[in-house]
Amino acid sequence: MNLNLRHAVISNVTGNSQDQLEDTIVDAIQSGEEKMLPGLGVLFEVIWQNANEQDKQEMLTTLEQGLKK
Repeated sequence: MNLNLRHAVISNVTGNSQDQLEDTIVDAIQSGEEKMLPGLGVLFEVIWQNANEQDKQEMLTTLEQGLKK
């Protein structure tokens, strides 16, 4: 079985409103299920590919701060 994960995730959320997208992200995080991580990765990939350089820098700063112990 050849499953294209990127295509499946994007297909499932294409056309969703911002509220629906937020619900999808929040549900995936709150569930704590490892199987949800690849889908979140695909969504992050879409965000990254569509972000300008300033947005990317803000995301990197936020990520760096969130990973500090």
